Amino acid sequence: MELRKVQRTPGGTFFVCLPKAWAERYGLDKGSVVAVDESMNGRLYIDATYKTEPTPRTIVMKPGPYLDREIVGKYLLGYDVIRIEAKDHISLEVRDVVKRAARKLVGLEIVEEEYASIVLQCLLEPSSFPPEKILRREYAITAGMHRDVANAFVDGNISLAKSVLSRDNEVNRLYFLLVRVLRTIIQNPSLGVKLGVRPIDCLDYRLAASLIETIGDECVYIANKTLALGGKKPSQPLAKMFMDFDSLVSKAREDALKAFLTGDIALAENVRVIREKISKNFQDVEHAIKKEPVETVAYALAVASALQQIYEHSVDIADLAMPKPQK
Repeated sequence: MELRKVQRTPGGTFFVCLPKAWAERYGLDKGSVVAVDESMNGRLYIDATYKTEPTPRTIVMKPGPYLDREIVGKYLLGYDVIRIEAKDHISLEVRDVVKRAARKLVGLEIVEEEYASIVLQCLLEPSSFPPEKILRREYAITAGMHRDVANAFVDGNISLAKSVLSRDNEVNRLYFLLVRVLRTIIQNPSLGVKLGVRPIDCLDYRLAASLIETIGDECVYIANKTLALGGKKPSQPLAKMFMDFDSLVSKAREDALKAFLTGDIALAENVRVIREKISKNFQDVEHAIKKEPVETVAYALAVASALQQIYEHSVDIADLAMPKPQK
């Protein structure tokens, strides 16, 4: 860091001299124009390259046993072009791996495919995807999965449980997209200024998105238990207890996200203070399950535990709620 003294002209204009080495590195001279942006926390960012298109970040990779994970990793790191090059030729198996990886990731498309190479390119413009918008979409899908999986379990609805499983991939895709956008913002402060996202916000968004994705995983777990029951459903009294318990959990989940997005500390605290009520409902459900047919007891207990975990993840989201800075 260089410290520079603020100076002032007789006319009242404030100015600071730019570092000579920096100005020369970017070809600045007398009369050159730079862009100045103010961040939400009052910092000024000076951009000497605001008129130029950013050079696409490119990475070259060789086919290997972990190619799928490597493609996802490079996507999350913000690479725009991913080239897979083989010494001789790319086998059909490797091509299938590349195509499956691309389907997991929003905006990543195969733009070239030759005998010994495949080129993937991310066609998204990060400034078109504000983190809050992506998070809300991820949450909306997960909330729908939660609602439907609870109904699928108490009704023994196999098709509804399968529909929950089919939505999990989209939640994962949105989570990966959000991580990519957040990492791009951290590497490009001017993008954060444009989107109104501070570096500290990136951490909170990442944690919240991860917790929402985990709630989606709990829904998948419940859906699999429902499928394993093969259409069997709990008795009417137990089904009502399950739905009452799930209503509490769902309300906590909704309040947690609202508190996080609005910075409502009181609402966030409401999510935490119902823990005792959640525990009491869980114990009542657990006790009632023991009266069910022996072949369904283990599955029902697993479902009840998963619902309790959704509540705990909701508490973690609520804990991220912080008062919004004054604009």
